[in-house]
Amino acid sequence: MTILSEKRTAPDADADPRVDVDHLEEVLLGRWADIRREARAFLLDPRLHRDESLAMPEHRERVLEQLRILAKEGDVLRAFPTALGGADDHGGSLARFEEVITADPSLQIKAGVQWGLFASAILHLGTESHHERFLPGAMSVDVPGAFAMTETGHGSDVASIGTTATYDPETEEFVIHTPFRAAWKDYLGNAALHGTAAVVFAQLITAAPGGTPVNHGVHAFYVPIRNPETGEFLPGVGGEDDGMKGGLNGIDNGRLWFDHVRVPRTDLLNRYGDVAPDGTYSSPIASPGRRFFTMLGTLVQGRVSLDGAAVNAAKIGLVTAITYGNQRRQFSGTGHDEVVLLDYAEHQRRLLPLLAQTYAAAFAHERLLQTFDAVFSGAKDTDEDRQDLETIAAALKPSSTWHALTTLQVCREACGGQGFMAENRLTGLRADMDVYATFEGDNTVLLQLVAKRLLADFAAEFKGADAGAMARYMAGRAADAALHRTPLARVVQTLADGGNVRRSVGHLRDTETQRELLTDRVETMVEELAQALRPAGKLSREAAADLFNEHQHALIEAARAHADLLLWEGFTAGLAQVRDEGTRRVLTWLRDLFGLTVIERNLAWYLIHGRLSAGRARSVTSYIERLLRRIRPHAQDLVDAFGLEQGHVRATIASGVEAERQEEARAHYRRLRASGDMAVPEKSLGARG
Repeated sequence: MTILSEKRTAPDADADPRVDVDHLEEVLLGRWADIRREARAFLLDPRLHRDESLAMPEHRERVLEQLRILAKEGDVLRAFPTALGGADDHGGSLARFEEVITADPSLQIKAGVQWGLFASAILHLGTESHHERFLPGAMSVDVPGAFAMTETGHGSDVASIGTTATYDPETEEFVIHTPFRAAWKDYLGNAALHGTAAVVFAQLITAAPGGTPVNHGVHAFYVPIRNPETGEFLPGVGGEDDGMKGGLNGIDNGRLWFDHVRVPRTDLLNRYGDVAPDGTYSSPIASPGRRFFTMLGTLVQGRVSLDGAAVNAAKIGLVTAITYGNQRRQFSGTGHDEVVLLDYAEHQRRLLPLLAQTYAAAFAHERLLQTFDAVFSGAKDTDEDRQDLETIAAALKPSSTWHALTTLQVCREACGGQGFMAENRLTGLRADMDVYATFEGDNTVLLQLVAKRLLADFAAEFKGADAGAMARYMAGRAADAALHRTPLARVVQTLADGGNVRRSVGHLRDTETQRELLTDRVETMVEELAQALRPAGKLSREAAADLFNEHQHALIEAARAHADLLLWEGFTAGLAQVRDEGTRRVLTWLRDLFGLTVIERNLAWYLIHGRLSAGRARSVTSYIERLLRRIRPHAQDLVDAFGLEQGHVRATIASGVEAERQEEARAHYRRLRASGDMAVPEKSLGARG
């Protein structure tokens, strides 16, 4: 292995900055710094920590007790109205909630089910009567609740769920019914054991004049499901335990079905749709489609919080792997000592780009959280604001959850056999994080939503434009494409660089150049998609769907590119908050590492589309390698700035134990060498002969 370390290379002209760890930690903690600190201090309590030795049944009961501790001591009701015992603090509530993952992801998700889904559905979809009757029990956990939306046969396609709620005007009741097996509610936290009520989503059906059934789309109902004294299902309600899962086994996920279960008309959560005693349906939102997305949009906090929790999981992995890599020694170097793992170039290549993306994700999440708070506090709550929030959350949640999974796996491997030990949490944390990629919206489906919004925005730019304006625009884009896809643009870059690698790198390290490269990729991909899908407007519904399906992968890639741009812009905005010059310089290198890693990952696109010459493409990788050497001495400071204590990370190999082991070994060999009792290697005897 080639040894590449900052101390073994000639220093750069702008080397030797220092990171102000305390200042950087303050910047990373963001607007809700005090709330995050309070949460972290509270979460050091061992009562809240996961016990890796517990079997699933015991783990579930422990998490339920921990949930009750949170309810009594954890300040978990901040998002609820002050009149109901909360604090009307939506952003602060999520900031606090995201930190719970350091204790146990099962506890974080069970808390999310209870307060972020069950109670929040009552709050946001219900009205004052529901708040008075149902919220006290949901907030206190006197009524553990399930959020019964997902069905076995329809996961992310909520609009097509099979469960029905048919109104009976004679009794003024809704009849909740599961008509077939695929309509069973599935994967529901609290459903297997602990839940005594559920918010159930079903197709609301009333009778039109003349008796014709009318489906008004998906609505939510408050439905008791168990006797709280005996734990037995109520008449007409059934279900089963999901059993052992790939992770999050502290949560009692289960399935529910309903056999003509009757609930009062007044238990329809009727903020966006109501039924009068005679069966007349009414809604403040006339469009069924817009009504559906408005109801689901009130629950966007789940995606926002998963984004933040995933970033925190990546931080835990990186604290563990980089701390261990700075202490663990392996293979002989040029002297007597073995080499610290993080001094190996490939170790840097594995971990430091992930560190850069984690910083980008942390800064981007802070912007998302502030956007969420502005919408839910009412400070900025227009339809456009809500659409922007939903689109950003739909872009960042896939990016951060996939990133966390990749980061935890790479960190596990970077720690060798120690990374596989349960006591170091990496394998368990990754297993728990696995489902984050598919719940609260499957990542791939969410990216399709992002791409559709990008296409809609593109189309809106030309709404009302005459044919001449559109033709001129398309002609201009064609000329631009012709320029970039011929050798001319690449020749211009080559001539400008003059074969000088430094000059080429100077171009790539420029902030505006990186922004232009990342932005241009998104815009070009969206424009190409818009042109490819343009004929859909004149096709039959089936043919249009086929055309859309043919370009599905391109849609996903455009949304990924958009997410990369959001991350880079978030990082750049975060940089502007850093006052200390040395810290800002190191973070600029880290931001450049993120941006250029994204560009390197997509070099084929930039070359095919003529955005980079071959010389500049080669310079991307060479500059990344230079950045790795620059950042390496600051890696420990950069993870220390996350502000996580050992009580949050709880990985033995990140506790200082490895440093003690290594120092003991080095001291042993120093004594042997000093005493003259050091054994001589056999091969050296042959050399003497």
